[in-house]
Amino acid sequence: MRNVWKWLGLAGAVGVATGGVMVARDQRQRQSYSADDVRARLHQRHQQSQVGSGGADDS
Repeated sequence: MRNVWKWLGLAGAVGVATGGVMVARDQRQRQSYSADDVRARLHQRHQQSQVGSGGADDS
């Protein structure tokens, strides 16, 4: 009977680990951005920094 509990515990640990991997993968996929999204966000951040610094262009 002790061997059964050992296998059940091991199966539970594997199930928890697998669930964590699946959640992490799902979050990475939802947070991934396309190249166009990244470019648009960088342009937006650049414009905000220019407005915040008084609009002076140092380039």
